[in-house]
Amino acid sequence: MDGEIPEVPDSKPPGVRETQKQEMRTRIADALIDLLGEGRMDINHDLIAERTGVARRTVYRYFPDREALLAVAHQRVQELAGPRVTYPTTEADLVGDLHDIHTGFDSIAAIATLVRATPQGRAMRLATNDARQARYRAVTADLVKDLPPEDQDLATAILQLLHTTSWLEMRDHWGLSGDKIAKAAGWAMRTLMADLRARNGRPLDED
Repeated sequence: MDGEIPEVPDSKPPGVRETQKQEMRTRIADALIDLLGEGRMDINHDLIAERTGVARRTVYRYFPDREALLAVAHQRVQELAGPRVTYPTTEADLVGDLHDIHTGFDSIAAIATLVRATPQGRAMRLATNDARQARYRAVTADLVKDLPPEDQDLATAILQLLHTTSWLEMRDHWGLSGDKIAKAAGWAMRTLMADLRARNGRPLDED
């Protein structure tokens, strides 16, 4: 293909190679986000190669399948929104990161809306769903451990929804800014977390 970018030579020093690899990943991810924003559902390696001028074999080398492409696009959206816009690593992160998450979404509102409100964005989010579920289950494990097994996922799911997914609904339906959404979500999450600590294993449908 005319204009293709040559692959990174192996003779480069390790630090330079790693920087160039990261730049290549970012270039591919940004092109993919642009294509999704245009409503393209036919995402494949040929399309990415055509848009970026990167050799098709190079795209495959970095991202061997469509799921890997979508996953890196999701990761890039998180990077654009800010360093704390990521899955929680501790229980404290569930509330502690809310302001940065929701104001970060505000800062890339068009892209964040694409991710939350379009079939293309749904495909992007589903590409990382296993990792998402695993992380939220890990950080809520102590909170939900005494619940009946069938209720443990329910409690974890509602906390995850408030942690990130509430942004679009509260922005669209109520015109709220990210800092106000974080305040409301934080109150709701603290209330639910306190209930989980005090409920002594009672099912969620019992007061």
